[in-house]
Amino acid sequence: MKIRTRLCLALVALVAIGFYGLVDWIIDDLQPRYLEAMEESMIDTATLLASHLEQQVTEQTIEVDDLRATLTTAQRKRFAAGVYQLTKRKIDVRVYVTDSTGRVVFDSADGRDEGKDYSRWNNVIRTLRGEYGARTTRRDKTDATTAALHVSSPIMIEEEIAGTLTVCKPVDSAMLFLKQARSKVMRAGMIAALAVLLVGIIISSWITRPIQKLTQYANAVRDGRRPPLPLLGRNEIGRLGAAFEEMRDTLEGKQYVENYVQTLTHEMKSPLSAIDGAAELLAEEMSPAQRAKFLLNIRTESGRIQGLVERMLQLSSLEKRKGLLDTENVDVARLLHEVLTDLKPVLATKRLVPRTTSQGSGTVRGETFLIRQALSNLIQNAVDFSPTDATLDIAITHANDAVVVTISDGGPGVPDYARDKVFDRFYSLRRPDTGNRSSGLGLTFVREVAALHAGTVTLENAPGGGARARLTLPTVPPPA
Repeated sequence: MKIRTRLCLALVALVAIGFYGLVDWIIDDLQPRYLEAMEESMIDTATLLASHLEQQVTEQTIEVDDLRATLTTAQRKRFAAGVYQLTKRKIDVRVYVTDSTGRVVFDSADGRDEGKDYSRWNNVIRTLRGEYGARTTRRDKTDATTAALHVSSPIMIEEEIAGTLTVCKPVDSAMLFLKQARSKVMRAGMIAALAVLLVGIIISSWITRPIQKLTQYANAVRDGRRPPLPLLGRNEIGRLGAAFEEMRDTLEGKQYVENYVQTLTHEMKSPLSAIDGAAELLAEEMSPAQRAKFLLNIRTESGRIQGLVERMLQLSSLEKRKGLLDTENVDVARLLHEVLTDLKPVLATKRLVPRTTSQGSGTVRGETFLIRQALSNLIQNAVDFSPTDATLDIAITHANDAVVVTISDGGPGVPDYARDKVFDRFYSLRRPDTGNRSSGLGLTFVREVAALHAGTVTLENAPGGGARARLTLPTVPPPA
């Protein structure tokens, strides 16, 4: 599982658990807070009404007629008061009064419980004891919205409790406000959770993006490409990338030396054996003509070794570079004309006719010397495999911000077994006319030049016969 996926899943789990717990705690805490606020206002109401009744006491008797008339008038009154999303149209307060024994002497609910004994109710008995009395009852024990809150206040006569006045109010209106608040808290919690998740995903992408770049870089190195080290910042990932680059240079350097020593030793065995054999024969008696022949053989093989070493040094210098140095605007068509001019003697030897076509702009940004050498190697390779009295088709096109040079010859083409090896170092096919092999470094050099310019080079069989080399160079290569 990817690190980004793990981070996202962990973040989703943490946010879900955290916000669920927070929202659940807030919602559970809302109901007692609403009821506390409701109870606090009911205490004020009960105290005010009890104080009013204290003024109506005559001969130790609580007079309730005035209170009855007031509440009856209030219950009949119609109004429309908008309280947020609730429209209140009538009062829903019940008031009842008990004497000092707990018997109901007044009930605003049409006097339904007048005469009943309420001394067993918690709010009444506690108030008669001089304590704070309150209770909550439900019409339906399974439904919290059917609850009603009872708050009592003592009726004092000469510093003695002569009775109680209780204000009773159903909690359904408070439950409506609680339901609305719960809905808002849930929406706010979901929005906050989504915001945290979005920020978390952005942060996880920001954290894992350098790791993805480093992974792509490591895969490219594994596949044999030469990618530049991506920009990873100055953090731990950046230092890890720098360590990767240093390790890559060290390993490539060791492998590079080992491969070159092995291949150079292998390639030099044949000319050294020829030189050694010719030298042994020169120690014997022979005719001047034979001696001249063996001396020419020694010079030829020595020149072959020298050319091999020079090409290897040139390729070695190129392969160690990580980017272009002195770049300039290079006119590929003009450069190709110069290369063909230099190769006129070689073309004339096999009576080859170059046929060049150009479409669009042929200017790229790069190193003139390297591009010139790459074109020269490709044309020389086409000449070596072309039959006598043939035509070399060379086309320059411009497409997708790149200049493409295509060179087609009339030779035998690339054998199937060699298609994946033609760009390998020291790999060479026999020339059809002489049977000789080249150093096997020319196409490798072209591949390195293309890579430095962020381009590509391919060699394939043309549909009409022969081989077709295609060098693609972007008009603006990446910076060094």
